[in-house]
Amino acid sequence: MEISGIISAIVIGVVIGVLGRLVVPGRQRIGVLWTIVVGIVAALIGSTLAAAFGVADTDGVDWVEWLIQIVLAALGVAALDRAKARR
Repeated sequence: MEISGIISAIVIGVVIGVLGRLVVPGRQRIGVLWTIVVGIVAALIGSTLAAAFGVADTDGVDWVEWLIQIVLAALGVAALDRAKARR
């Protein structure tokens, strides 16, 4: 992976993480760094799932892929928040 690919993954991860965090109701007890990490992981897994379902490369904006990534980020943020709350 080239440096431009890494930078794009981080930028997309930030956007996906923030959108996923906005979807989860209430206040989350995780920091910005964890939001970015969850977003990057959700973006990578979401892209893989979208490719497996054949919806990764469509004409125009890949809305289904974005939706999958945002849902995964929301689940990740909620799970991490719940894990932090138990401590």
